[in-house]
Amino acid sequence: MTNDTICAVSTAPGIGGIAVIRVSGPRAIETIDRHWNGRQLSSVQSHTAHLGTINDTDGQLLDQCIATVFRAPHSFTGDDVVELSVHGSRWVQRRLLELLTESGCRLAEPGEFTRRAFISGKMDLAEAEAVADVIASNSRAAHRIAVNQMRGGFSRRLASLREQLLELTSLLELELDFSEEDVEFASRQRLIDIAREIQREVTRLHQSFTAGAAIKDGIPVAIVGATNAGKSSLLNAILGDDRAIVSNIHGTTRDTIEETIELGDYQFRFIDTAGLRDTSDEIERIGIQRSRQAIARARIVIFVTDSTLPIDIDEISETTHANDDCNDNRHIILALNKSDLPDSRTEAPPIGLEFNTVHLSAKTGAGIDTLRDTLIRCADTEAGNADEDILVTNARHAQALGNATRSIARVTDGLTTGLPGDLVAQDLRETLTHLGEITGDISTTDILTTIFSRFCVGK
Repeated sequence: MTNDTICAVSTAPGIGGIAVIRVSGPRAIETIDRHWNGRQLSSVQSHTAHLGTINDTDGQLLDQCIATVFRAPHSFTGDDVVELSVHGSRWVQRRLLELLTESGCRLAEPGEFTRRAFISGKMDLAEAEAVADVIASNSRAAHRIAVNQMRGGFSRRLASLREQLLELTSLLELELDFSEEDVEFASRQRLIDIAREIQREVTRLHQSFTAGAAIKDGIPVAIVGATNAGKSSLLNAILGDDRAIVSNIHGTTRDTIEETIELGDYQFRFIDTAGLRDTSDEIERIGIQRSRQAIARARIVIFVTDSTLPIDIDEISETTHANDDCNDNRHIILALNKSDLPDSRTEAPPIGLEFNTVHLSAKTGAGIDTLRDTLIRCADTEAGNADEDILVTNARHAQALGNATRSIARVTDGLTTGLPGDLVAQDLRETLTHLGEITGDISTTDILTTIFSRFCVGK
């Protein structure tokens, strides 16, 4: 229902300096006024804040607070909204919610405030989902992408694509309506050119999900190499903490170890893997298999090798592409460890190795800052120019774009091969449907329920 009044604590659970209780609905202002001692809120202007007190049912002071009033339709939800900033006492929060529910409010469901904003047309579905991404963002880059989407950057790009698709559809429909007349509304080559332009952009958006998801969730970095090359020592040096067990015994690391750290604008998820080698130890073999899986998922691979030993090109190539699912666009960093030793190699790597090469010592810390800078540069390449371009970070959006990519490809092929216009028009309608699923132009109750159920209560 959207005609009832809901309430919830919108700040994080626990004790803090203040807590914000949000109330939204047709009776929001009236309900607060019942317990409010101060300027009557029903008489104040929208977007104004007022100091007063909330009284309990027996007339006793519950708390001094600030009430901020937002009148419909100029509010987040489109309904009347009052936000009460009270002291962060858990008891005050709990008792205030009890007062509100006793006065006719209903406790909000997860994401219900944002869902009401979507229903009232304040934002489309992609923008609504970006609200949750902004809240959950754990790096500057992830926050920048989410804010751009929340402000409608992604939605405007999709709207432009829909306009092109509608133009193409209208030209085809006219062609069908006047098929018996000797009239040409657009050349077949123009139709093909429009379809190809749409296909390129939809494909680019779909392919951007790999980089977008990595930035949103933390860029996965696999630290790989032979046993005893210094992988665990390198992880500890990057983190500045003794996270991984280090010893000179081969096979010490038998499973993957994951840690996160923020470097520059990005969060990185480092995965210290078991050394890849032939072994009869069953537990170590399981660890090596997990290492190969980690390499397959990684966007950046740091291959650690002992700089006192010759570089084995075949070993590096086999290790960094240890799975058929590996992405050829991954970034490879060759970390020549143990550079503090007198017999370490100092010359450049062999010609033909298209890697970022860093000379370092995990033991002394030499070269670690250079490695961090290299990681940031790799992440910059992943992100591209996210301020001006669009990176898809949502798996639901990626799935819809994947479906749209396939249907628009059929449109291009159909126009190129001379397929009847009615069949091409059907694929065009499918493409419009898939893109409409992203913004909520085409949606179902089940989809909306699933999406907003993942939001925190109070948002």
